[in-house]
Amino acid sequence: MGTRSRWTCNVDTRQLRLRPTMTSDIGFVLSVEQDPACRPHITPWDRTQHEGAVRFPDFRHFIVEAGAGTQAVGFVILQGCRSRHRSVELKRMVIRTQGQGLGRHCLRQLKTMAFRDLHAHRFWLDVKALNTRAQAFYASEGFIEEGRLRESVRLTDEAGAGAYDSLVVMSLLDREYEARLAQGQEAD
Repeated sequence: MGTRSRWTCNVDTRQLRLRPTMTSDIGFVLSVEQDPACRPHITPWDRTQHEGAVRFPDFRHFIVEAGAGTQAVGFVILQGCRSRHRSVELKRMVIRTQGQGLGRHCLRQLKTMAFRDLHAHRFWLDVKALNTRAQAFYASEGFIEEGRLRESVRLTDEAGAGAYDSLVVMSLLDREYEARLAQGQEAD
């Protein structure tokens, strides 16, 4: 999750859709990753990496669309979709439009996909330690911190050149997800 961005729209979260990314969408994906509001919170990929994720069966790469039309507001990547360990990773979730519930609605769709459709036992992610807003968001959605990968990503922005950030590993297990469902915590 990035910070507030200059791209805003008022949309009904019930109109949020995930559609498979096509190779013709990669330009949009790259532009989202280069957005100054998003870039500090992710480790951008190059075109070849995204094209591979679109084609490789272990990945699910989606464009996030919202609103009555097909306005693209971000993208998501799942990895480990064919893992024999049933451990699916939320590799990337970047939503340009912040503060309208789109990220929460998207994450809930992804949790449903991971646990119901992909039969995951574990749905996990890592988030930069400096991104405390995203950590709080994931915690509010049931993800538990498992640990930290100390100074594992190099900061490349002008202010942080030569510095490192840690990654916070968080996960949600299938039984925890089922408990959240039973308690009505997964409803939008």
